[in-house]
Amino acid sequence: MAFQNPAREEIGNILANAGSIAVVGLSDKPDRTSHLVSMAMQSRGYRIIPVNPGAEHILGETCYPSLADIPEPVDIVNVFRRSEYCAEVAQEAAAIGAKVLWLQQGIWSEEAARIAQENGMTVIMDRCIKVEDAITGGRS
Repeated sequence: MAFQNPAREEIGNILANAGSIAVVGLSDKPDRTSHLVSMAMQSRGYRIIPVNPGAEHILGETCYPSLADIPEPVDIVNVFRRSEYCAEVAQEAAAIGAKVLWLQQGIWSEEAARIAQENGMTVIMDRCIKVEDAITGGRS
């Protein structure tokens, strides 16, 4: 059976109940989509945890080289990496006990979805978390 994203109502519930969002591939460059989306989510009250081995701080937060280095629980792993890297990210997300694997708009990986689902995670692919937050009311 082909992958289907959760219903919009479920996505809204996921966002409403999310505390922390680890952003894999978060750029320290303010003009990059990952930076703009994460800054918007941070301004809406979400805890953004940057994951980028090439930076120390992004958006005023400590940056971690990998998901495994994050010293606190993560609700959503939001991925801004090309599709071919997503299966590895899914394995790392499973290893830290994340609840949701979210592949940003334009990113799709059936392998990553399979890994995440086999490890009890909800999977959302090819959707922008900022757009979904705006549509569903997320943290209203």
